[in-house]
Amino acid sequence: MGGGEVRDGVSLTNLEQPLFEGADATKRDLVDYLDAIGERFVAQLADRPLSVVRVLRGQEPFMQKNLPKYTPPWVPKARLWAESSRREVTYALCNDRRTLLWFANQRAVEYHLPLVRVGHWDEPTHLVLDIDPPSGGGESFGLAVRTAHLVRQALADSGLAGAVKTSGSKGVHVFVPVARATMEEAAAATRALAARAERLDPALATTAFIREDRAGKVFVDSTRAGTATVVAAYSPRVRPGAPVSFPVPWHDLDDVAPGDFTLRTAAPLVAERDPWTELMPAPQSLGADLIEEGRAIPVARVQAMHEGKRRARARRAAGQ
Repeated sequence: MGGGEVRDGVSLTNLEQPLFEGADATKRDLVDYLDAIGERFVAQLADRPLSVVRVLRGQEPFMQKNLPKYTPPWVPKARLWAESSRREVTYALCNDRRTLLWFANQRAVEYHLPLVRVGHWDEPTHLVLDIDPPSGGGESFGLAVRTAHLVRQALADSGLAGAVKTSGSKGVHVFVPVARATMEEAAAATRALAARAERLDPALATTAFIREDRAGKVFVDSTRAGTATVVAAYSPRVRPGAPVSFPVPWHDLDDVAPGDFTLRTAAPLVAERDPWTELMPAPQSLGADLIEEGRAIPVARVQAMHEGKRRARARRAAGQ
């Protein structure tokens, strides 16, 4: 297929190709959308090590953190040590329109960010509570919305406020901007807020990290802290219909659905304004009681790892 052009010095190719199966969109739709929202989007992405989900023709979607060798020299970069893989990873910093267009041409559909900026590794800018409803059934998003209101109440009870957006999938994300918090303090406060939300309605919400322990409840995920990533507001998702993660006023949250915001519909909504910036409260200080409560709560991933090993040993013993 043809269809090529140049924007801001970036050669754009194969623009009429389908983006991915079920997207109901072409690569041109992706490029045009990201270009249209570029100013709003880059303001979020700037100076944060970027992970993207790319969808190449004939391949399954894959997460790309380390930049490929053919990356143009003008793409800003940050090199970080990855403890999990025991190697240095070269991340992109999407600080300008040209870099964003290059990623669009690479068929980078999703854009995932950490909660810190380059050079400020122990200064998280936000807390995030990722609200993940159980799979199946048409009510899953509605359950996520109900749980988001629990999180909002837990925030208010803690003297805090946050902004909410659809995840672009079946859940929602609540962002809480913070000031003068270390990574450890922010992680502890996130765990405490998740626990406080769960206590408001334990029949609806759970903080159980192991899926089989959730009993069909909505998972309030407190693990998106520090260098863990979360999909950026306005990012498309690799989902049927190419939905977009989009900010919503709290008073409208009950009346929206993930499919309301897509590659084809979202750009006009940010043409004259930046809803994510408008809805985001000013950075807030975290209460000492919130941090101390969170410090007493085990880190979910670590606890789940140990519990998983314990259960595996029990299963082996039962089979003997």
